[in-house]
Amino acid sequence: MDFLEYQGKAVLAEAGLPTPAGRYCETVDEVVAAVQELGPCAVKAQVPTGKRGKAGGIRLVANAQEAAAAAADILALTIGGHEVAGLLVEQQIKIARELYAAVMNDLSARTPLLLFSTQGGMDIEEVAANNPEAICRIPVPMDGTLDTARLEQALAALDLDDALRPSVVRFLQRLHALYLEKDLELLEINPLAVLEDGTLVALDCKLTVDDSALFRQPDLAGRGAPERRTELEERGVQNGLKYIELDGNVGVLANGAGLTMTTMDVISHFGGSPANFLEIGGDAYTKGEAALQLVLADPKVKSLVINFCGAFARTDVMTEGIVAAWEVLKPEIPVFFSVHGTGEDRAVEILESRLGVTPHDRMEDAVAAAVEAAQ
Repeated sequence: MDFLEYQGKAVLAEAGLPTPAGRYCETVDEVVAAVQELGPCAVKAQVPTGKRGKAGGIRLVANAQEAAAAAADILALTIGGHEVAGLLVEQQIKIARELYAAVMNDLSARTPLLLFSTQGGMDIEEVAANNPEAICRIPVPMDGTLDTARLEQALAALDLDDALRPSVVRFLQRLHALYLEKDLELLEINPLAVLEDGTLVALDCKLTVDDSALFRQPDLAGRGAPERRTELEERGVQNGLKYIELDGNVGVLANGAGLTMTTMDVISHFGGSPANFLEIGGDAYTKGEAALQLVLADPKVKSLVINFCGAFARTDVMTEGIVAAWEVLKPEIPVFFSVHGTGEDRAVEILESRLGVTPHDRMEDAVAAAVEAAQ
C-alpha cells in the first residue's frame, strides 16, 4: 500500500521525525486559508507518482493571491495518469543543505538496505549513474542491528560536517526503526533538509507498507492512497477474484498466482501479449462463471488459454466449473486448454464430451495456439 506524501508525513510525525508545518487541502479556498495561517508556503500536488515538480505540480507561493492561482492550476493537472484531487500546503523553511535517506527491501540480498547521500533533492537514479560513490549503501542484518559505530564508519567517507554527523546517525536509526515497526517496503526522504541551525527536516516522503503485513498494522490499513482500478478490476474485487487488466489480446485463466504468471511469460515468449492476470486458486475455483465473465468482458480478448495444474487442487473440479460456465455464457472466441495433475483424466473426459475440446499435452502448445489464434 502506497501512501501519498501528506499521509506518509503523518506517519513520520507520529514517530517523532520532523516535518514542516502543513495542511492537506482539496479546494482553492482551503489552500488560501492555509497560506493565511502559515505564511509563505509550497503548494504540492498529492498523487502517487514522482516528478511532480517537473510536471508543474509544486509551486512556491508568498501570499493568498498567489496561493489561489497556484491551487487552481495544480488542481486542474493530471500527473502520471493521476488527476490531482488534493494538495499539501506546507510552510516554507530556510534550507542550508539537502540530503537523501531511505530504507528499502533489498530483494537480491533479502535484507533491509539503508541508503544515504549528501546529494539530496535530485533523482537518486541520476546520482547512482553519474556518481555512485556519493551513495552510502548499508545492508542491515535481519536481526535489525544498526549500531552507532557502524553507521558512523559507513558515513565517514561522505562530505558531512563533524557537527552534523551525529544528527544524521540518529535520524537514520529512527528511520530504520520506523521501517521495521510499521512493516514497510520503502521509506524514502528526498530531500532531507538541513536547516541553518543543523536541524533535520523531511521535506518529502515516499512510504509503502507491505500489503501482506497490514493485518499487523491496523493503524495504517486504509490510510494509504486508494488503489486505482479499472471497471473490470473493480468487478474482480467485488467477486473475490484476483484480476488485473493488461493491454494484450490473449486471455489467461489459471489456478494459482505462480502458474498464472508463468502462463503470461510463455505468451510473451511466443510473441503474444496477455490481456489479463486472473487466477482461480484456493476457494476461487468455485467462481468459474464469474471468472470467465471477467475475461470475456474485455473486448481486446481474441483467444483464451486455460491452464490448470493440480496437486491438492483437483483439475476435474476446476474444469467442471469452467465448462458449466462455458455452457451458460456460450462464448465464441477460441479456447485452448492445458490440464495436468490430480483429476486430469476426468477433466479431459469433461472437456471432450461437453465442449468437444481436447487439451494440449504441453502448456507451451496450448499457449502457442492461443497466440496464433489471437493474431
